[in-house]
Amino acid sequence: MSSDARSARWAWLAVAGLSVFIAAFAIGCGSDDSSDSTSGGGEMLSEVGEGEGELNLICWAGYCEDGSTDPKVDWISDFEKETGCEVNVKIGNTSDEMVNLMRTGEYDGVSASGDATLRLIDGGDVAPVNTDLVSNYADVFPGLKDQPYNSVDGQMYGIPHGRGANLLMSNTDVIKPAADSWGAVFDQKQMEAQKGKITAYDSPIYIADAALYLKATQPDLGIDNPYELDEDQFNAAIDLLKTQNEYIGEYWSDYTKEIQAFTNGDSTVGTTWQVINQLLQADGQPVDAVYPKEGSTGWSDTWMVSSEAEHPNCMYMWMNHIIDPKTNAAVAEWFGEAPANEKACDFTADPKHCEIYDADGTQYLDEVYYWTTPVSDCGDDRGDVCKTYDEWNQAWTEVKG
Repeated sequence: MSSDARSARWAWLAVAGLSVFIAAFAIGCGSDDSSDSTSGGGEMLSEVGEGEGELNLICWAGYCEDGSTDPKVDWISDFEKETGCEVNVKIGNTSDEMVNLMRTGEYDGVSASGDATLRLIDGGDVAPVNTDLVSNYADVFPGLKDQPYNSVDGQMYGIPHGRGANLLMSNTDVIKPAADSWGAVFDQKQMEAQKGKITAYDSPIYIADAALYLKATQPDLGIDNPYELDEDQFNAAIDLLKTQNEYIGEYWSDYTKEIQAFTNGDSTVGTTWQVINQLLQADGQPVDAVYPKEGSTGWSDTWMVSSEAEHPNCMYMWMNHIIDPKTNAAVAEWFGEAPANEKACDFTADPKHCEIYDADGTQYLDEVYYWTTPVSDCGDDRGDVCKTYDEWNQAWTEVKG
């Protein structure tokens, strides 16, 4: 990463104060001329007509840049000129916040993460998406299509935007050799060695990280999917997280805080994203991030259309624009993620961007357990005995005390 790129990124971090992840959520699409209702809210657009002149979006910070953060970072102005759709942006800081905003009915679309999408689909807040009307969808990596977090019974409820894994990062001056297992943050002996220096992602969805570790280390629990946990499995994960809490120095959701903590030595090991690792290394910090041997959770964001969208035509135009190869490449580099459009890899400023972020999924991204909303249906013969997101949320409050 060049010094100019680093400066621009740090400037953006300071301005945006990015509070990411767990993720945004979904919105559906409706129109008087639409047809083909499915199980979600609203109806699926059958054709894209003339733009309505306005578009109201809920976005993760960094996804909807108009040049105000950096004059060179702007993928909204050209869209407005080409379509006549004036874009109004509301930044969502967490998935829960975005779900609540979406349910006001005031927005046309949202960049939703998987821990929000199913809540919105189930609540009838989003409409199914006609992917035939989004020409750039054909070039989206197959690993992002028809996934449990963005589709129901083979029907897509959005257009993939980008993805990334939750990696394990450690200070290589302190932890030698660099950590390669989630045991670094969950094993009792290893936690004791770094007491007060361990960091973890601040969200109920982090329960899945504990479940994934237990899947590998306590096979008798029978955990298969870390988002489908019955009472015994769930309680085991919560017990592990309560133990971990005693050794946590900081929970983070704003990744500028994790960058700060690793820079000043307050954190030595914990969950991270590839972009954080890249920024710290570019700044000369002794860190390394890996995909742990137990596997990992991750996030995959999806543009979804509100079931009450007042501007569905503009929303479809936006979804096609944001995954246009050049635009998708620009967003992926600015935000720090793998792009959704395979052709975007030909347009990144850094020719190694897609390799670094494993855009095609061949290194590990296709194996990641992407955030999805926990529901009572276990997805197997156990039936409806798995813990729901509301129960995850309540338990997370108890974990943190």
